This record gives sequence, C-alpha cells and structure tokens, in this order.
Amino acid sequence: MSKSGTGTGETNAVEASTVDTKYWHKLDDARVQCDLCPRHCQLREGKRGVCFVRQNIDNEIKLTSYGRSSGFCIDPIEKKPLNHFYPGSSVLSFGTAGCNLCCKFCQNWDISKSREFDTLGSTASPESLAATAKRMGCRSIAFTYNDPVIFLEYAIDVAQACHEQGINSVAVTAGYICPEPRVEFYRYMDAANVDLKGFTQDFYHKICSGNLSDVLDTLLYLKHETQVWFEITTLLIPDENDSVKELEQETKWIADNLGHDVPLHFSAFHPDFHMLDKPRTPVSTLLRAREIALDQGLNYVYTGNIHDTDGGSSYCPSCHKLVINRDWYELGEYHLNHSGKCQYCGTQIPGRFDGPCEHFGRNRIPISIG
Repeated sequence: MSKSGTGTGETNAVEASTVDTKYWHKLDDARVQCDLCPRHCQLREGKRGVCFVRQNIDNEIKLTSYGRSSGFCIDPIEKKPLNHFYPGSSVLSFGTAGCNLCCKFCQNWDISKSREFDTLGSTASPESLAATAKRMGCRSIAFTYNDPVIFLEYAIDVAQACHEQGINSVAVTAGYICPEPRVEFYRYMDAANVDLKGFTQDFYHKICSGNLSDVLDTLLYLKHETQVWFEITTLLIPDENDSVKELEQETKWIADNLGHDVPLHFSAFHPDFHMLDKPRTPVSTLLRAREIALDQGLNYVYTGNIHDTDGGSSYCPSCHKLVINRDWYELGEYHLNHSGKCQYCGTQIPGRFDGPCEHFGRNRIPISIG
C-alpha cells in the first residue's frame, strides 16, 4: 500500500482516519477517477487529488481525514455568515484540511491549502461533536474553514449524529460538487452559505481554477429541489470581480433565478495568499455593491468585514422598518415575533425563526474535544 507522507507516525494517523468512499470509478489505464467534484481528478496508486484528503489507495478512492480536524471553535451564527438562521445563536465550527478549488485569494489558506497532515491535529468522532455542541448550548454545527464537500462522508455522519441531538448542520461551501453526491450531501444539511466567488467564467478559471456554471447549478438545486436554507456570499476583490457590470449581472441572475428573498452578503477582501499585491476592498465598493443589489430588487443585502451597522442590519421589505439591528455580530433592536414576522406590519421574514432572539454576541470560544 502506497501512501504519501514521510514518517511512521503520519502514516499511522492516516491509516486510522482512512475510510471508503463511493463517488469514483476505475479507468482503463490503471488510474481511478474521483467523481465527487467537477475536477474529476484521475489518480494513480498512492496519489492524492487536488483536495489533498482523497487518495487512491489499493485502486480505490479513500477519504484520509475522517474524524480529524484543524480545530474547533464556538462562533456566532452570523459569522458564517447566516443572518436569517436562528439569529443570535451559537454554532460549533470546525474544518479539516485541503480544498477542491485553488483560489489565489484564499483567506483561510493555512488550512485549506495545507498539505501537512499535522494540520489535522485534533480528533473527534461524530458522536463526540454532537455531544459537545449539545453541552455547550450550540444551536448548530458548521462545517467551515475549508470546504466540507471534500470530507463528505465525515460531514454527513456528523450531521446525522447532531440531528439525533436536535442540533442543526450548516455547510459553508463553494458549492463545487457533482450532481449525484450533491443530492446526498444536502439531504443532511439544514443550512448553507454558498461562496459565489465572482460572476464570470474568466474569474473562476484564472483565479479559482474552477467553473462558474457548476456553482450556479448548486444554487439552482438548493433553491428548487431542497428545503435547505441558504445565503450567498461574494468576496469583492478590487479590479477582479467588483465592476458595476459584473455586480449587475450577478444580482440580476440571483433575482431572476433564486428570487428576491435570498440573502446576499458582500464582504471585504484583505491581501492574502497569492494576492498580496491587491489593496483591501474600499468601503465605498461594498456600499455601491449593496445599492446595486437593492436596485435589482433583492430584499436582504448585507456588507461584511467592515463596520457598517446599516449594511449589517435587516429591514422589512414591506414597511421598510428596522427589524434586526446588528453591530458586527452583536444584535440590538429586534422586532420579529417568534415565527419571524415583522412586529410592525406582519410580513413574514424568510429564514428560520422559532422563538425569542438569542444573544451569543461577538464571542469566539476555541475549545478542545478529547
């Protein structure tokens, strides 16, 4: 059996967290093709896919990171960001290593681009994660920091264990997944934030090594074939995906194909990974993007990674009054009833609401799961 790695300890750790997968097929030239995501990596014995965590072992594709994590933290749900999914609640967040896209601007590159098994220094079974979330009072668990698509088997098992404890499952994802595994993956997700990285194929190809159409297919699937609550985030990078034309095209597509009630988040870029030459996103760019989206008829448009109370707050689309005030992740005025209706005019605000607002606030609590 051939495995990557240089030390016995690393090899033993990989073996302990290696499980079978089913989205692959054998080729005629002794290679195996992974069918999980549109990259369709074709691997010879011992080779890993672009995602790093899926590997050809004994002529089968195996997941080599099951039960292992790059760390655990309790966050506000608004940090995912999800503004319409049990506002003010806390979420147990974790990720693994690797990613199936190659974004030059990656803001979590030390995790998503890691090719070191030491990154996966924490371990947790699905049952222990669910029990911890329950004990810590978390409303949800989030697969984040890197894309949960690449550790689908682990994410699904964790989601099932959490559902048995009454805990929701949240996917923070780029939506880069093939149709068949997409059905299985989202069957177990309660909410998702999909990172729509830009709105041109040129941007996806040159900057992310991916395809825009595959992400749009995931968004259409979520809207029309699931009950998953989802929101969209676009990180605006100066002179790359922030032109008026592109923003108008993106927001019009969302309005026409997903409806006017899908929350859209525009977040600020900071120089990182292979885009250290780019400046931070000006506040004016985010404010302009929000206005463009609102002009296209989107009802819930937010700004992120900047201090903008107006752009972080929610307003009723009928009476236009403030219904949820947000200052960073702190919730202030809250004018929705227990089911999410505007207390002024009775309009139902889309999302998931089932009681009084929680107030976890801006806390960030790193935890250990032994």
